[in-house]
Amino acid sequence: METINVNGTTAGVAHRVKETGRPEKHQPGANEAKLKKACADFESVFINYLIKSMRSTIPQSGLNNFPGKDIYATMVDQKVAEDLANKKGGLGLQEMLLRQLGGSGIKD
Repeated sequence: METINVNGTTAGVAHRVKETGRPEKHQPGANEAKLKKACADFESVFINYLIKSMRSTIPQSGLNNFPGKDIYATMVDQKVAEDLANKKGGLGLQEMLLRQLGGSGIKD
């Protein structure tokens, strides 16, 4: 423990360093992998929003309503969006984001 004197008052200060679990700056591979994952996830969310918007334009009819339809449609839309985002760089949005955020881009 280190003692510090501030305006005539002595206080003990313990020096502890917590492990943050974050990769250090000299490990660009770990940061780039996280950045690629974040860009792919963002593209997946964006595609899901596009599909949801397109689905909302379909007119509702009495024949098309059944219990659980909205939940099922949401799950299908989410899976389709994830698959589209993970296929060879998706729609190109994640590669563009990687370039803008400092990554080198997706190389398959």
